[in-house]
Amino acid sequence: MTQHDRDDAAERPRKAGQTMDANAEREAAAKAVRDNMARLKALRLAKEAASPTPAVKPRAKTGSKATGKTTGKTSGKAEKGQDLSAWLASQRSGGYRT
Repeated sequence: MTQHDRDDAAERPRKAGQTMDANAEREAAAKAVRDNMARLKALRLAKEAASPTPAVKPRAKTGSKATGKTTGKTSGKAEKGQDLSAWLASQRSGGYRT
């Protein structure tokens, strides 16, 4: 066994202690973050419980029936545009690869 090997063997327990200290510090920091998140969540829930959100009113329908005006929109299939198969065929005929 060389001197270097003996020195390494002597340092292992000290390094193991440092590793355990680092793990304890990391765990303490993680616990602090979790505790803070729990505290903030409790505050948020208490605030929401103290002032509930107002009920949402349904919107009135807009368009040609409600106001008597036309919006320029079409309905049904023409609004959606062409079918996918028709679009793919036009792409193929136009020289595009799909």
